[in-house]
Amino acid sequence: MTEPQSLAEQIQAGEKRPIARGLTWIERDSSKGKELIQALFPNAGRAHIVGITGAPGVGKSTLVNRLALTFRQNRLRVGILAVDPSSPFSGGAILGDRIRMQDSVMDEGVFMRSLATRGHLGGLSRATFGAVTLLDAAGFDIIVIETVGAGQSEVEIMQLAHSTMVVLAPGLGDDIQAIKAGILEIGQIFVVNKADREGADHTVRAIRGMLTLGMKRPDWLPPILKTVAEGGQGIEDVVAALEKHRDHLKQSGRLDRIRQGQTAHLIQLALEDLASGALNAAKESDDWDTLLEGVRSGERDAQAVAREIMRRRMTWD
Repeated sequence: MTEPQSLAEQIQAGEKRPIARGLTWIERDSSKGKELIQALFPNAGRAHIVGITGAPGVGKSTLVNRLALTFRQNRLRVGILAVDPSSPFSGGAILGDRIRMQDSVMDEGVFMRSLATRGHLGGLSRATFGAVTLLDAAGFDIIVIETVGAGQSEVEIMQLAHSTMVVLAPGLGDDIQAIKAGILEIGQIFVVNKADREGADHTVRAIRGMLTLGMKRPDWLPPILKTVAEGGQGIEDVVAALEKHRDHLKQSGRLDRIRQGQTAHLIQLALEDLASGALNAAKESDDWDTLLEGVRSGERDAQAVAREIMRRRMTWD
């Protein structure tokens, strides 16, 4: 049994240290991490994956903390992945302390990890897929992905989350503009946090108006909920909406289609690794300069050279 396979068994037993070790492998994009994901993937697919996005300052982290505490009251195990912007110098997560989640992360039934985007433009780290797979296989019932920012690029979360929640706050006009720019399409639940502030009802009306204009006979009408996460108001309504959306996904068959999409993504990652390995091997070969010159001069077609490189890789394997 290989080391990743052995670690996979410990992760499936729910042991926290192996979980942390496996996440480190995955974040480093190591060969062990890739083998670990492959070993764990067949045992994943049971958790409810919740994506939470919104502009800085709307209270996402406080909301996640309150949700985690409520899930724990229902005896659900909760995994939290906070996808942070990367430091341009170290590549590490800038917001890694997550002070506002300290109440929930002290709970034995909660596991929290910050993941750096490492320059990945979609807002999600390239390691997020593997991290979700790991926490899912480890037996967590709910996996919350808190993403950085709010805008068109956040549509990437739809490929991974079952339920996507867009968080806004009154008095931030940029939030409404973000919805107009494209985030409207990704939200299955809209939450107006800090609803004790002036303008909360106006924000709700604005979202409702845009949903009415943008929807074409939807089979799911996104609820618009008001919360005051700092004081815990409205959290139960959000949990109920998430449960209702999960039931909707099951009944509509979309849950199975999302799992199929995740499987296709796993194959895509494997193909990308194969192509990257083939290219690196070609660069180290004796005739790399000859291949480049052939394409540069037009004597050879780039597609034909690429196929040759892949054939070499398959022969070597």
